[in-house]
Amino acid sequence: MSCSSCGGGVASSSPVVLANPRGSLTASCSTITNQKVLFFGPKQFPRVTYSPASRASSRLSRREIIAFAGQQSWDVGRFVKTLFFFNGPPNPLKIVESIINSFASPVASETPKKMETSDVVLVTGATGGVGRRVVDILRKEGLPVRVLVRNEEKARSMLGPEVDLIIGDVTKDNTLDPKLFKGIKKVISAVSVIVGPKEGDTPDRQKYKQGIKFFEPEIKGPSPEMVEYIGMQNLINAIKNSVGRSEGKLLFGLKGNLSGKIVWGALDDVVMGGVSESTFQILPTGSETGGPTGLFKGTVSTSNNGGFTSIRTKNFTVPEDLSAYDGIELRVKGDGRRYKLIIRTSTEWDTVGYTASFDTTNGEWQSIKIPFSSLRPVFRARTMTDAPPFDASNITSLQLMFSKFEYDGILNPTFTEGPFELPFSSIRAYINEPITPRFVHVSSAGVTRPERPGLDLSKQPPAVRLNKELGSILTYKLKGEDLVRESGIPYTIVRPCALTEEPAGADLIFDQGDNITGKISREEVARICVAALSSPNAVGKTFEVKSTVPFSEPYVIDPSNPPPEKDYEVYFKELKEGITAVAFAIPKEQSFMKKLEAVNYEDK
Repeated sequence: MSCSSCGGGVASSSPVVLANPRGSLTASCSTITNQKVLFFGPKQFPRVTYSPASRASSRLSRREIIAFAGQQSWDVGRFVKTLFFFNGPPNPLKIVESIINSFASPVASETPKKMETSDVVLVTGATGGVGRRVVDILRKEGLPVRVLVRNEEKARSMLGPEVDLIIGDVTKDNTLDPKLFKGIKKVISAVSVIVGPKEGDTPDRQKYKQGIKFFEPEIKGPSPEMVEYIGMQNLINAIKNSVGRSEGKLLFGLKGNLSGKIVWGALDDVVMGGVSESTFQILPTGSETGGPTGLFKGTVSTSNNGGFTSIRTKNFTVPEDLSAYDGIELRVKGDGRRYKLIIRTSTEWDTVGYTASFDTTNGEWQSIKIPFSSLRPVFRARTMTDAPPFDASNITSLQLMFSKFEYDGILNPTFTEGPFELPFSSIRAYINEPITPRFVHVSSAGVTRPERPGLDLSKQPPAVRLNKELGSILTYKLKGEDLVRESGIPYTIVRPCALTEEPAGADLIFDQGDNITGKISREEVARICVAALSSPNAVGKTFEVKSTVPFSEPYVIDPSNPPPEKDYEVYFKELKEGITAVAFAIPKEQSFMKKLEAVNYEDK
């Protein structure tokens, strides 16, 4: 016999009792083979016999029922308490349906469906010079792309009528509903404040295309603070649940108030007439570091056709979206037994549980990683090959179990009756290693240079000299970078020098510390961004990049003899983590040279 609430199972040739103190059918058991099933109420109990040859009915006393079921009496009070702790009993109609279907349902032999991931890449600033090139490259590589734009008409005319759009503005958080970003696994952020000539550009944007132009600059549109800083805050808040964090997402852990977010309750074989019993406790000094830890403990018995204990969380108030992650990691102190982790994606009591077994080492703290791809859809101890794929974006509850049974009638080889204990200090979602960037951000060279002492400003880009006049543009770009670094999202920050419309292909210089000046093609920057998405060597890196071609020399290529494609991985490997600027002291005051000279047009 198997249980709808647990995913465990019991097989027996003796009668099986399904009961409710009010006389209605609510217990959750099925999978009956040539055995008697007894449904009983508070006083007298009709007997329903299923066999290939006959059916009969009679009336039995409570004492006779207990004698049929086993040596120990059933704790009806604990059964009722369990049901109401988890917000009510299973649906009686589903139980009857399962019992009928169990006679004809074969044991599952097919491989259950695996979770599918979308791996959609979001591009922000997709109608800018770098952004639209990023979209083109991603499409050519066959990757699914979604773009965040303010102007739908402009985006469709530039990127095509079939482009997958999110209409929103990073400066307005109410336009960035996190639900719109579901399924997005990676982001290339090329949105930027726009700097242009006060007198305006030509109709065909010659100043923009030239890249470097002597003109009096001004900010076009929202301020640097709104775009580069507040806009970055809004964007990160909108996508952070979709793209995930390097250290994972803690679901249970006794740090701060995190333990209060999950409410555990015992769910044992009492729901099918058994006498096993478990509990969840907190041990104040039980962790491997001497701090508090959770404890799953109990006593398991096969009396009354039982054989499992478990602790299950109440349904989460808000389902957990773990689609950015690859699995669940448990930190446990093993006892040599095999346990189960069960994850549910429905708030219903009587539903499929996506299940995986894991072995433990006696007396040792260990990390158990359970990939989502390994989860098996189980319903009443049977693998459901037609179950929907596991949906990591809608996790409603977790369950830990120690059971006599695995799945489909297979026994747990480590099962023994009696007491057991499983301390567990944390449950978290994790990202598979090697971790690659989930957020690639296009910033700008020069962001740390305003007010840096000892600089020869005459040799610095115009944005450095005119930082304050341009709304502290570089100051807020640096603040935006810091938000990315502090988010915990696996990132790469690209700081290009002056952007041009020249073709990609020139030799490059990658540097760190924010010291170099020069120019670089927008096409080249787009290629670097896309390459970084798949490179473990790019994670946590901030770097500047320029071509070796001087400003005074235009870079052109011979179409009949194009330059070879670059292996950007060679550059990424040489970069160091954590380098954002050279060490310097910031003086109390620093005057700025107010020269209205060449400025890099900042529409990326």
